Amino acid sequence: MSREQIYCDCEMIHQEVVAATREKMPDDNKLYDLADFFKMFGDSTRVRILWALEESEMCVCDLAVLLNMTKSAISHQLKALRKANLVKNRRSGKIVYYSLADDHVRSILEKGFEHIEE
Repeated sequence: MSREQIYCDCEMIHQEVVAATREKMPDDNKLYDLADFFKMFGDSTRVRILWALEESEMCVCDLAVLLNMTKSAISHQLKALRKANLVKNRRSGKIVYYSLADDHVRSILEKGFEHIEE
């Protein structure tokens, strides 16, 4: 591809399409939130944690062993995942167990894998 600037030399070709799409566009803040949501899937450690939690509810210690990481590193990532509402936790005595927040998270993981395996 040449280094020449590629641009459109017209104002608008399909005014109706632009107008209809503009009406359906979500608010910019919602789109920023969606981009932030997908950033959570941009880190392989977080994706590994989510994948593990798709299989089974687990505590920090078990996740650390499974993923060969420190408990501190796992806890740090779980905090980000909780903040993004991707995981939830429950306490049983002194142990805190983590699981996927809901079936939407499971579906996102499954659809992502379907896409990369095409």
